[in-house]
Amino acid sequence: MKKVIIAEDLVTIVEKDKSFFNRSDIRTISAAANEEILALHRAQRADLIITNLDMLEMNAEKLCSLIRNNDELRGVSIIIVCPETAANLQRCIHCGANAFVTTPVNHAVLLQEAYRLLHVTPRRSCRLDLKLKMEGKSKGKPFTGLTENISSAGMLFRSAAIFFEGDSISCSFSLPGTTCISASADIVRVLKDENEPSAKHLYGVSFTDIGDNDISEINAFVEKR
Repeated sequence: MKKVIIAEDLVTIVEKDKSFFNRSDIRTISAAANEEILALHRAQRADLIITNLDMLEMNAEKLCSLIRNNDELRGVSIIIVCPETAANLQRCIHCGANAFVTTPVNHAVLLQEAYRLLHVTPRRSCRLDLKLKMEGKSKGKPFTGLTENISSAGMLFRSAAIFFEGDSISCSFSLPGTTCISASADIVRVLKDENEPSAKHLYGVSFTDIGDNDISEINAFVEKR
């Protein structure tokens, strides 16, 4: 049975899906605060945690730090819900969450992320800040971008191209000292950098088709850095 610990104010959102979170093989446990989420995870070893970026007494960054730095707790997947700003995006990336969903919460997006994390073998989620030129195509049209951070699960890139949440892309880039890496990905976040209003858009993507050798290359590169 899969166990999901979720912040109380988000329970009504996941309960809308009668065929997923209400299934007999998934148990959902609500918690009023991140301290309670941590205590429940210690006692019951959740498969997935869904919480808010900012909560009273303990924010998600502190929660993630306590979980990721504990060998017995770190295996859980974490989704963070937060307002859509570039600053919040960076906070979610650096705290070690597997995914983030912006408010107001799109019910379908949250469920898609939860389903993916509960049913797909977890990949390493550590992301590395860097600047890499990338090339890609979407709907047959080429585009270029600048990758700002990366993990074997996805990346954040900046581009003048216009994409929407849910769009699919194919992309290629080269890490220093490696051959060209190619992957298919879905746009899961669309943001504008508030510090550079005239700059290109920021996009968070989740890899949907990437080779095992490429995953190994990315993981090895991250470990070296």
